[in-house]
Amino acid sequence: MTFRWTLALALLAPTPALAQTPEQRAERVLAASPVIDGHNDLAWAIREAGSTLPPDLTKSTAALPYPFQTDLPRARAGHLGGQFWSVYVPAELHGDEAVRVTLEQIDLVRRIVAAHPQMALAGTAAELRAGMRAGKLTGMMGAEGGHQIAGNLAALRLYHALGVRYVTLTHFKSLAWADSSTDAPRSGGLSDFGRAVIAEMNRIGMIVDVSHTSDATAIAAIALSRAPVIASHSGARAVTNVPRAMPDEVIRALAAKGGVVMVSFYEGHVSNAWAAWDKARTAYAASVGVKADIYGPKAPAPLVAWEAAHPAPVVTARDVADHVEQIARVGGKGAVGIGADYEGIAGNAPAGMGGVDGYPALFAELARRGWSDAELAGLAQGNVLRVIEAVEATAKASAGMPPGTAALVE
Repeated sequence: MTFRWTLALALLAPTPALAQTPEQRAERVLAASPVIDGHNDLAWAIREAGSTLPPDLTKSTAALPYPFQTDLPRARAGHLGGQFWSVYVPAELHGDEAVRVTLEQIDLVRRIVAAHPQMALAGTAAELRAGMRAGKLTGMMGAEGGHQIAGNLAALRLYHALGVRYVTLTHFKSLAWADSSTDAPRSGGLSDFGRAVIAEMNRIGMIVDVSHTSDATAIAAIALSRAPVIASHSGARAVTNVPRAMPDEVIRALAAKGGVVMVSFYEGHVSNAWAAWDKARTAYAASVGVKADIYGPKAPAPLVAWEAAHPAPVVTARDVADHVEQIARVGGKGAVGIGADYEGIAGNAPAGMGGVDGYPALFAELARRGWSDAELAGLAQGNVLRVIEAVEATAKASAGMPPGTAALVE
């Protein structure tokens, strides 16, 4: 009887970590520490699909006529607990129009959340933690480009009041006050107004985001900010040599100030081979006069034929893990997080990571490479929560400072 009782207890006991497969370890860690993802463009994807109504996220959205990468069943399967919802508007929009459309996008995110009791919005790290503990997909919002404030600090403050918790300083185009990584410089880093924007973000408790910015703008923003800075959806340039990726110099500076680089899953950001394939595909599209921003069977017929003759290189979780590890080598494992950029990547995600159920594949790969449970938990949520709390502490320490009044002079 003693032997049989001991055997029964052994079978019921949790599997020791060393005996678990990498996949089992990933599931266990993420069940306790769900992912907080730095960037998801669902609101703009809905708008591009021709709708202003929130889709039913309680069912799979993968097979809709205009498929999405995000829904609640896949979020649960992928252990997605927290999400920064992008309230992106195109960089071509300026002034009052940029502000108007940003407000529409904020309203859409709020309506998406209101339509789903399984979701919540948070204004603080404490609320984010509480929402995740309650089992809800809990979000904050991020504005993806300084053009969205239209040179007006009042707009910045009002976005914060409506729940926006980071602003990406630029998008694809340079501004009069900050430079983009994919456009000619205009300010040489940050102008006087750009420095005023950083100061006001610190004062009110808004995270400075340097994804999309030029190296000079990123370095200037990191040096100036009194709070840690993030790159909400970027990668390591030492692994994939594209302008949108962070060079070691920027990673090192960001990490030294307590910031986090949140790694994108976009194939063009994580694989040199895929980026070269896409460059060739784009050149072919231009030569035949069709748009190159739609992929797969719904692309223009000449591109469907071209893709059949020139299959895309296969990208996997291993490629994403290479970026995570490079950032960790340069800045430490506390300087890296997840910013998949789902819904903003035209469906181009690594194999097995095509939607928000894809995070465990990356965590299993890193477990395979020797990452500890604590390090995986930091990558999933701990590192970015630390940044949010530090930004809040900076705002609290700034309570006596008056609102900024700087005006943009172009």
